[in-house]
Amino acid sequence: MAAGVLCPTMTMSECEENSQAAQEPVGMFIGTPEIYFSKRIDNSRVLKVVDPKRRRQLASFAFSLSVLLVLVMVYVWQHFSAIEYGYRIEQLKFERDAIVESNSALKLEESSLRDLSRIDALARQMGMQPPTVGQVELMETVGNDSGAPVMARANDIRVVSAVQ
Repeated sequence: MAAGVLCPTMTMSECEENSQAAQEPVGMFIGTPEIYFSKRIDNSRVLKVVDPKRRRQLASFAFSLSVLLVLVMVYVWQHFSAIEYGYRIEQLKFERDAIVESNSALKLEESSLRDLSRIDALARQMGMQPPTVGQVELMETVGNDSGAPVMARANDIRVVSAVQ
């Protein structure tokens, strides 16, 4: 069933109104006429034929494609992990450098605080006096290791009473 010739530049109502005028000779052609045919197709009786060979081919293709996808994902995961580890290493190097700098500053401060002349000057400002002979008793060192534990002894203890 043919719908007929339509005017490509006019609406349908204009085309019908001007159909009588279109029969008269016009000096200029508007364009290529478009012809539409409507045809009803009934595919209800068409059956799909199952092809096991084609199904096997599609299954093997899907399997190989999924294996390829897994390999690509593993590669991408390793690549991004390597980049992440690189950033983490750089961050840890920066933290290590900051800790080393802080450690050197603390060692410098410790050495300035352990200065005996400074300690002596502070003690004299507080009204302390140097010890007299016999007030200082040195502990015995065990061997050459100065960090080894020392057993406490209770001999030569004198009790000094405050009231005389």
